[in-house]
Amino acid sequence: MDFKIKNAYCKRVWEDVSARYADQGHFLQAVGLVLETISPVVDKMPELEKNAVLERLVEPERIIMFRVPWTDDKGKPHVNRGFRVQFSSAIGPYKGGLRFSPEVGLDVLKFLGFEQILKNSLTTLPMGGGKGGSDFDAHGKSDAEVMRFCQSFMTELYRHIGPDTDVPAGDKGVGGREVAYMFGQYKRLRNEYTGVLTGKGLEFGGSLARPEATGYGLIYFTECMLAKIGEDFKGKTCLVSGDGNVAQFATEKLIQLGGKVITLSDSTGYILDEEGIDQKKLEYVKKFRAKHEKIDAYVKKYPKAKFFKGQKPWGVKADLAFPCATQDEIYLEDAKKMVANKVRLVAEGANMPTRAEAIEYFQKNKVMFAPGKASNAGGVAVSGLEMSQNSERLSWTFEEVDAKLKQIMTNIHDNAYNTAKKYATEGDYVAGANIAGFVKVAKAMVAQGLV
Repeated sequence: MDFKIKNAYCKRVWEDVSARYADQGHFLQAVGLVLETISPVVDKMPELEKNAVLERLVEPERIIMFRVPWTDDKGKPHVNRGFRVQFSSAIGPYKGGLRFSPEVGLDVLKFLGFEQILKNSLTTLPMGGGKGGSDFDAHGKSDAEVMRFCQSFMTELYRHIGPDTDVPAGDKGVGGREVAYMFGQYKRLRNEYTGVLTGKGLEFGGSLARPEATGYGLIYFTECMLAKIGEDFKGKTCLVSGDGNVAQFATEKLIQLGGKVITLSDSTGYILDEEGIDQKKLEYVKKFRAKHEKIDAYVKKYPKAKFFKGQKPWGVKADLAFPCATQDEIYLEDAKKMVANKVRLVAEGANMPTRAEAIEYFQKNKVMFAPGKASNAGGVAVSGLEMSQNSERLSWTFEEVDAKLKQIMTNIHDNAYNTAKKYATEGDYVAGANIAGFVKVAKAMVAQGLV
């Protein structure tokens, strides 16, 4: 990977980490993008090298790996791998989701955990960075099978987490059902009722607005970006990828603010509805998605829409684009199509959906770009608010949480924008977010000594 790292200290750390983890491409992209963009501030903080801050930042404080044995409904035993990457506790307990998906391994979890450090820092809430999960695939499994797996997973993980140590949440493949099963097992093993997991059900400590938080937060952040150039969502055509939680609620908020969403997608392809996806159509998407049906179910209900099998929506003409599915959605060839179609803004709802070379192409062609660590931080922000409510034994209204979410996303935007203006190029949200998130963590690491 070719990153333009100017600072000698950053360059030395990059050479070391890229040689050591040459087989971890996702993790290296995340580290390289950060080291490339923080060079201006590292130049002004000589205490970082003296305290080996970067060497420590790129190495997790702890990696926990374990087997997860479970039995299916026929009594057949299975064994999956479980992980928890506790990356940084410099500014608070480890915080980050659990992902259950076949692609889960150290590369994916280290990249997600590393990104989580700076994302959590940007929220201004006291949360460190971590990530975990398993290569378990819940598709086609019964509730009883999923329950047995979750209980087995938590039977090992519970030793390493706690409300003041590490507070996992849900992520891809881990929704309310899985969080509830794991919470029940933690409570059973520890004989205590604490806010050890976020994304819980409302009946047992969850927060209102948590399901909406990542998607709504993405649009609140983008709203601030548009305001900087004197515009809003009204009349703008929008591409959204994915059809899960983030995509659904990003679409919902876009509809509310006057945007016209014309695409959604899943692993089988994408749908194009040139008339626009309104709230009624979106409710249908939520309904069939809850049954784990594929995105082509949309065109069966709304035959004027089209389904493009095995394709991504990035070749469709639009004003704004929101990749909300998973990592590695937008490659250089996709970025070229989007620029040719005059897409003016790309804001990430997923974690690192845009490849480094595509980000560079967007920036060279004056496309406004919001990195996920800033624009999709709404989910972990409301997870932090759930932690606060649990600690105080309180429950806030939807309006209270939503207002706090919008203020947090506005603050993240302003911090990233102003930091970019100070250290890099005005409007470079990648550099602004990386530097703003990094400085807080770095100062905490220096203050706490060599730990």
